[in-house]
Amino acid sequence: MLRRGRLTQAQRDAALRRRIRRPPAHWTLIGFCVVALLLLLLVQGFSTLSTGGSGTPAGAAAHAAPVPGTLIANARGQLVSRERPSGRQIALTFDDGPDPHWTPRIASLLQSQHVPATFFVVGSDAVRHPGIIRMLHRGGFELGDHTFTHSDLTKLPGWQRSLQIDLTENAIAGIVGVHSRLVRLPYSSTRAAVTRPQARVIRQLADKGYIVALTDFDSDDWTRPGVGAIVRAASPGGSRGGVVLMHDGGGDRSQTLAALKRLIPQLRARGFRFVRLSELSRLPVAAVEPPARSWDRLRGRLLLATLAVARFTTTVLTWMLVAVAVLTVLRTVLVLALARGHARHTRRIVPDATFTPPISVVVPAFNEAVDIGRTVRALAASDYPEFEVIVVDDGSVDGTGDIVERLELPRVQLLRQLNLGKPAALNRGVAAARHDLIVTADADTIFEPHSLRRLAQAFRDPAVGAASGNTKVGNRQGLLGRWQHIEYVMGFNLDRRLYDVLRCMPTVPGAIGAFRRAALADIGGVSDATLAEDTDATLAIGRAGWTVVYVEDARAWTEAPSSLAALWRQRYRWSYGTMQAVWKHRAALWRPGEGRIGHRGIPYLSTFQIVLPSLAPLVDLFALYGLVFYDSLAVLAYWVGFNALQLLLAVYAFRLDGESLRPLWLMPLQQFVYRQLMYLVVIESVVSALLGVRLRWHRSERTGEVRIAA
Repeated sequence: MLRRGRLTQAQRDAALRRRIRRPPAHWTLIGFCVVALLLLLLVQGFSTLSTGGSGTPAGAAAHAAPVPGTLIANARGQLVSRERPSGRQIALTFDDGPDPHWTPRIASLLQSQHVPATFFVVGSDAVRHPGIIRMLHRGGFELGDHTFTHSDLTKLPGWQRSLQIDLTENAIAGIVGVHSRLVRLPYSSTRAAVTRPQARVIRQLADKGYIVALTDFDSDDWTRPGVGAIVRAASPGGSRGGVVLMHDGGGDRSQTLAALKRLIPQLRARGFRFVRLSELSRLPVAAVEPPARSWDRLRGRLLLATLAVARFTTTVLTWMLVAVAVLTVLRTVLVLALARGHARHTRRIVPDATFTPPISVVVPAFNEAVDIGRTVRALAASDYPEFEVIVVDDGSVDGTGDIVERLELPRVQLLRQLNLGKPAALNRGVAAARHDLIVTADADTIFEPHSLRRLAQAFRDPAVGAASGNTKVGNRQGLLGRWQHIEYVMGFNLDRRLYDVLRCMPTVPGAIGAFRRAALADIGGVSDATLAEDTDATLAIGRAGWTVVYVEDARAWTEAPSSLAALWRQRYRWSYGTMQAVWKHRAALWRPGEGRIGHRGIPYLSTFQIVLPSLAPLVDLFALYGLVFYDSLAVLAYWVGFNALQLLLAVYAFRLDGESLRPLWLMPLQQFVYRQLMYLVVIESVVSALLGVRLRWHRSERTGEVRIAA
């Protein structure tokens, strides 16, 4: 009877499967981060990328409403005029800022001439340049509200109109501690440009206590040549000034600065006096800029902080997107160039039919009753002259070993042991092998008859310590199988060609690989320190000075996972194990004697199997983001180009492998579903590694549907 708290191996395996199948606790953290990221992107998109252009709509006067006066204020729910006092008074107002280049220059000129002014600020620009707002406030300039994103309020529902005004008011309160009750609507600055819909919006704002400022003279007039005539027109009869609209943001404002330098002395020479907008309309300062309450200031600071985080996040993600694009193009160029060179080199190799050293094939098996019979029979049918097959039953409880015994094949030997894991089973098989050339095969993999002969040819070079075969998906009938088939051909096999040319192969797959006994002895056998024992062993062999090569015509057909859950568990283990192996062998990065692995293999493996998949979802995320907030055609062109590059790579890879191009019609759908799943697996693995989650090796469910394609 088992003691309390002790579990059998089958119970532990079942618990592990449940653990990987169910979302781990840190998925909550990932989900929270994703939601927070999306919210920040939406905030940033709303605050900066939906801003309209500056200006007054042409022809607006034809539909103008009879709105008299310069300032419209609330008086018993009606629009009334704040009449200007008599005398030559000019109130300069500036719209569409703050601009980090022009606003400080304009303010400096005004201060040097002792000219007050009112700046109607766009809230989204104010939160990006709070220092300029503080500078204006300290300089005695009035601040007004020009909406948050320079939007036409007549085209927005009521809640968005309120949000446009409130956000800017909160931003000003958070920056300088005062409210701004002055408002100027975009596209309706002059009385002649106010349409009836805009008049209704003005009335609604006035009802809420805002002071809506109109103007008498647009900057389009004030920045033209012939200033003297315009100055005379500004004061009919020489007895009255008015409100002047200029712009300190929204483009090149050198003309505004030049016009001010001409107009200020000319107006003063004609007897005009520059005043603040509130003074022009006989409004007390407390009515225009009342102090903000503590809660309002806090709310404004929270708005500033949130938008600052959103801007920082978007900037970082943008640079990451650039990095993804550069890495993707770089990988495509490298793979296309080196894979082509590998193909030319392979065609020049002449096989030596007399080179047939004896081979020992080691097959570790744990609960592989579904596939083990076909696997062993295929190996026994190899056309190689001298070989043995050693099946190591690693504590199976489904009769795997019994099936092998009943086959009664002359070259097949069965070893049984307690369940110790795949590395222990491999080491047991290697120790029992009679020959110095060791081939490993997974228990769900079908070797082609000539595969052993092809693998053996790689060892004609005494410097070769290991060789990778060509793993093919044998159950590619369904949609998931075809997707994995595409991935194996255009991903794994293309990369192996590149690694072969650079002599920095990081992985000899357990499904079909070959090793010199001496190379395995140099690394102390297969280690169980990682979940990717094949990558761990290959990196160790490369670091020991052996050459590892790729034999593309040594093919073996493996059973890929047939369900998304099984695929997730397999790739989760692969990805996590790869990270473990890279971390274990990180010393190769700076040891000069291990340059090929340390300076080529591990950096490439880390960049294109860990970093790039972790960042690649940004392409699709920013595609959606850009469709909403950017030029949709440009974003669509970028996304199409990115996927066209992948398709080009896939076509070339399929040609190299001699595969039919028919499955590639599924590739666009694969980009939407399968590729995202693989990226999530890598991200989950990275989070698991950072949190120190411990996993152990496990097997996938088998269906026995492996077929060798013609």
